[in-house]
Amino acid sequence: MVLLSITTFIGRLHPVLVHLPIGILLVGLLMQWLSRKPTYATLIPAIPIVLLAGTFSALASCITGYLLSISDDYDKDLVSWHMWMGIGVALVSLMLYAKEKNPAFAIDKKILSIGLLVLIMVTGHLGGSLTHGSDYLSKPIQQIFGGDSSESTAIKPIANVQEAVAYTDVIEPILATKCYSCHNNNKQKGGLRLDQMSFILKGGKDGKVLVPGNADASELIKRALLPTDNDDHMPPKEKPQLTESQLALLHWWITNNADATQKVKELPQTDKIKPILAALQNAKTEVKAPASIPATPVQAADEKVISQLKAHNIMVLPVAQNSNYIMASFVTDSVVEKADLQLLLQLQPQLIWLKISNTNIADDALDMIAQYTQLTRLDIANTHITAAGVPKLAALTHLQYLNLVGNNVNANAVLALKNLQKLQSIYLYKTNSATAYTALKAAFPHTAIDTGGYRVPTLVSDTTLVKEPEENY
Repeated sequence: MVLLSITTFIGRLHPVLVHLPIGILLVGLLMQWLSRKPTYATLIPAIPIVLLAGTFSALASCITGYLLSISDDYDKDLVSWHMWMGIGVALVSLMLYAKEKNPAFAIDKKILSIGLLVLIMVTGHLGGSLTHGSDYLSKPIQQIFGGDSSESTAIKPIANVQEAVAYTDVIEPILATKCYSCHNNNKQKGGLRLDQMSFILKGGKDGKVLVPGNADASELIKRALLPTDNDDHMPPKEKPQLTESQLALLHWWITNNADATQKVKELPQTDKIKPILAALQNAKTEVKAPASIPATPVQAADEKVISQLKAHNIMVLPVAQNSNYIMASFVTDSVVEKADLQLLLQLQPQLIWLKISNTNIADDALDMIAQYTQLTRLDIANTHITAAGVPKLAALTHLQYLNLVGNNVNANAVLALKNLQKLQSIYLYKTNSATAYTALKAAFPHTAIDTGGYRVPTLVSDTTLVKEPEENY
């Protein structure tokens, strides 16, 4: 057991060491090419040293690569080609070193150099194929010239999720993005392949990973639920992790017997899984929210006015790159003077976002703010605004976001803004309007009304203890 662990440890140094001979030998070949010119003749004495270092690092890579191949699961043919090409790199680099040390050595140096370069490229490509798949190099080119690949790692929307095949259209893309990198036809960690249904059912060295009809007993689910720092957690913590929705979909599919042919509509669907399935669908009828930055261009704001505002500790920034629209924030100044609001009025065409929360402003300030007619976002939380002042904001016809949190505001005051057609969200936490949520929602049917004070129920799954699997010796 100890010897096996040492062998495994040494083998896993291969990904660290393998880049050394590539870099060193390529530098040696570059120096060799440059030294043909008189300007770089001083490089000649260093070339044998570089080639010798590359040779020793290539030998170390070959040894660790061999140990890795017998302690892990890879495609045997691909490993064999990669191994012999790697040995070839070590041998040819040694011969090239000998030729540099002894020009009388009966092999053409140019042939050796070209041969070494080709071997490095082939060996590197085969190594990449082992770790990333045989199409890791060609896939981007196929996507450039042939459009989206059917094997793209991005999970594409499903036009009609209920008509989709559960395994092919819902489950397989999840496995492709989170599992195939370690469990494919070229690499099978733990002797496990997950790229075909027959291999999933077969399992790996440690036995079955899927128990159709019993998701909680399936290693595929159990290992995903282990803490990320656990050695048995899958995917490994350095890899992209399964999202909660993806884990729920896998659990749902396995619970319903993990069938490879049934459509989504043929499987039972709980209230929990229905919205997750619906989220996979490409809803062409989705209505996009209007942008908070106007599409109509505007002239640049007056720099003198901006400088004056900044002198008063008021932040003035562009809302986006290459845009003349601006935002103003009183985050560094809690005392707002009338002169400040008058300066901002001079920037009325460009001012679309205003954050003036946690300041001393009261209802009289809203007379001035109501003149900033281009505002799309207004944050006046935790100020001295009252119900008497809020109706003044009805003049802000472009307003999309309004934060009234912590103010002495009631529902009647908010209802005075019901004609603001573009209003998307209102925040009313710690106001006197939370109890009238139903009436507010009726007046603002297309607006998200946030009254805060949430209480999230505790689910059984929140306190489920997932134990590590017992090791069998």
